[in-house]
Amino acid sequence: MSCILETIALGFPWPTIDPFLFCVHHDDAYPAGDERMAPPAAALAGRRMGQDFEGKDGWRMYHGEVVPGFPGHPHRGFETVTVVRRGYIDHADSLGAAARFGSGDTQWLTAGGGIVHSEMFPLLERDKPNPLELFQIWLNLPAADKMVEPHFAMLWSRDIPRVIAADEAKRTTEVMVVAGELQGQKAPPPPPRSWASRDDTDVAIWSIRMDAGATWKLPRAKSASTMRTLYFFAGSSLRVGGELVPTHAGLVVQSDVDLTLEAGDSETEILLLQGRPIGEPVVQYGPFVMNRREEIQRAMQDYQRTRFGGWPWPSDDPVHPREEGRFARHADGRLERIDR
Repeated sequence: MSCILETIALGFPWPTIDPFLFCVHHDDAYPAGDERMAPPAAALAGRRMGQDFEGKDGWRMYHGEVVPGFPGHPHRGFETVTVVRRGYIDHADSLGAAARFGSGDTQWLTAGGGIVHSEMFPLLERDKPNPLELFQIWLNLPAADKMVEPHFAMLWSRDIPRVIAADEAKRTTEVMVVAGELQGQKAPPPPPRSWASRDDTDVAIWSIRMDAGATWKLPRAKSASTMRTLYFFAGSSLRVGGELVPTHAGLVVQSDVDLTLEAGDSETEILLLQGRPIGEPVVQYGPFVMNRREEIQRAMQDYQRTRFGGWPWPSDDPVHPREEGRFARHADGRLERIDR
């Protein structure tokens, strides 16, 4: 019997399985920034400003019109987990929280009953390129927690465990444990009402990097009911339980057995998403994810009426000063500063 239950094409975004809703791999080769931390004016010619998803010249403005990114927009009923591999994100939200994070940091945001946030990509470097690479993952909330109070959390790179293993040929595999536990190494705690915060949901988010030719045994999940997907997105090929995967793909695999992974002849990278399904109806309309259609209608009405608490920023696309390092200012006023 094959250990690969399903093979999924990697588009934009990547398909996911309950309890996940959405995963997108942003990889943009931004140029040097101007005085506004924006691309030079000449590089913006011919783009659909405010709606640029085409990838011209290897990068996108998304909904940004000056700085690339996503100006203020609402969410309700789920969580966003944003793992930044390269580059920086400037965050601002309707709770009054703000942050600049990157270089391995993760932001975990419980939208709950409703939040508005912006995610802008400032081009901090003036004299060299500003590559940005990140995963944004949407994790569902069960019906009982869809309307909880919003919660903003930062998981700084220095606090996220890295598990390193070497095979018999001393080729290494490194696993960044954003959520879950591996070989006794526990990820920082997720927000308190997250599906990942429960002991019985077996949620894991792991970023796996393998040397060329490396082998590594992926341990089985805690429960046979856990759904596990491997997103093979970088490298020449991959073997999973002895089966050759010759092209990049999402792989839904058995979770109740140990699986040997073997990288091809180049460095290989994989994102693992796993968890016990919530198993409830999902009704989605854009940034709102609920269980019933009437709850979506209520979300739209609530947002039109309250703007989920308002927007305490001077613009829809705020960015922080260029000289600012990595930091987070929480809704309660607590300030964290991290060396860039």
